[in-house]
Amino acid sequence: MTRIIERDPSDPKRKEINPLLKLVLELGPLVVFFFANSRGEWLAERFPALGALGGPIFIATGLFMAATAIALTASWLLTRTLPMMPLISGIVVFVFGALTLFLQNDTFIKMKPTIVNTLFGVILLGGLYFGKSLLGYVFDSAFKLDAEGWRKLTMRWGLFFLFLAVVNEIVWRSFSTDTWVAFKVWGIMPITVIFTMSQMPLIMRHSLEEQKES
Repeated sequence: MTRIIERDPSDPKRKEINPLLKLVLELGPLVVFFFANSRGEWLAERFPALGALGGPIFIATGLFMAATAIALTASWLLTRTLPMMPLISGIVVFVFGALTLFLQNDTFIKMKPTIVNTLFGVILLGGLYFGKSLLGYVFDSAFKLDAEGWRKLTMRWGLFFLFLAVVNEIVWRSFSTDTWVAFKVWGIMPITVIFTMSQMPLIMRHSLEEQKES
């Protein structure tokens, strides 16, 4: 039975992946989702098997699940690891995607970002409650921060994940499916990039490398 673990970044057996390829693997399924939703009728005409799934959002859901599976498999083959966050997100995609297709109800796939972001937010903030800055296990390969830095960054990311969950609920409940799909692909990523960049001053202040130099 294959063990799925996230190795310590200092593990000499750990295989690093090209940053551009990593970005493609992370964003690829979302782009597939957007394209399939916007061109669902065209895909159904050329691939009747896809048309059997239902309307554009259901075709997009099926292809999103397939693309997610391919991305996770490629990540495993290239690095022999499966990062925890993409793995958890992938599991939720498969569960809620299957419910969406089986019940022909797109509410489930629309709630997927809410569930994932809430889960991450609760885990990070819950870890802080018990004195654990769990974000350090996710970003340790990129940053070396002191304990206070990890605590503050974990708090901010925990709240940010909960913010994303609330935003997703507002958008899918208030706007059309096409608008929600477009926002999921082209709105969430810029918001996340801006938030990440805004944390750089905190990271620099608590960087262990910076403290050593000073």
